[in-house]
Amino acid sequence: MLYFILFILLIISFLIGIKWLRTGLFMLSGKAMESWMKKITSTPLKGMAAGILMTALMQSSAAVMVITIGLVAAKILAFPETIGIILGTNIGTTFTLEFLSFDLSRIALPFFIIGVCLFLFTSKRLKSIGFILTGFAIIVASMRAFERLAVPLTQLSFIQHLLQLVSSHTVLSFLLGIGLTACIQSSTVMTGIAMSFLSAGIFPLETGIAIMLGANIGTCITALLASLGGGEEARLTAYAHVWLNVTGALICMPLIHYLALFCKSLTINPEAQLAHASVLFNLISSLLVLPFATRFGSFIVWLHGKRKA
Repeated sequence: MLYFILFILLIISFLIGIKWLRTGLFMLSGKAMESWMKKITSTPLKGMAAGILMTALMQSSAAVMVITIGLVAAKILAFPETIGIILGTNIGTTFTLEFLSFDLSRIALPFFIIGVCLFLFTSKRLKSIGFILTGFAIIVASMRAFERLAVPLTQLSFIQHLLQLVSSHTVLSFLLGIGLTACIQSSTVMTGIAMSFLSAGIFPLETGIAIMLGANIGTCITALLASLGGGEEARLTAYAHVWLNVTGALICMPLIHYLALFCKSLTINPEAQLAHASVLFNLISSLLVLPFATRFGSFIVWLHGKRKA
């Protein structure tokens, strides 16, 4: 029971770290990014670039989707202009995982101390940096704690049985990623936990990739919730996000073994292997859809538009 309590507390601390990091980044650049995105969406390629940059800066594809849906609901953006942004958010969200794949535990404590000290200043910019440094330190510390907790947690018979199931059944790993991500509403946190378990040798890379694919779908719940009451175009934007992530994941599922082999050839670090897999999956998926972005938008309108209501 104690291990479960500690596990939940670590998830909460991870979420707090992500929240503080996003808060600091948004305080520094969020409004400017929102204004910029209104202008740079004339083509799917420009929209994708905007989505990548905004997600990389804000460290949250869900937050960018909420902003995008808000702009659509306010009739500042039209639904077709959001397809490129959605493709960009899927790529931009992988930057955090690549960064976390490095051993950053040595700088966590200094970052935390500096960040807390910056809270004492009245300057908004310094406080923003304080949020960024403190949030980042909490994220790194939480991931290292997940690694330490992973081994004793797996000694519990229930967890052993669950891990045996997900390790031998890719579909179960996939569904686990969807369900848990839908609950905590953060694909980064879910994949980060999988990276920690991989580092501890709890399950193979194929299982981690399946969880990552599921997490990409689970994070769509945020966009669906944000679209409620936002009008038809906001709803279409959320549906487009769901279809893109679901289709990409289902196509990749039979290819997990080959993706794992390729990522293993790139590095021996298990965390980096999963981070690379996330980058490759999201990059290839987005680039394959980009030339057909306009047609894809038309398909979503045909499928979920008023005449289907």
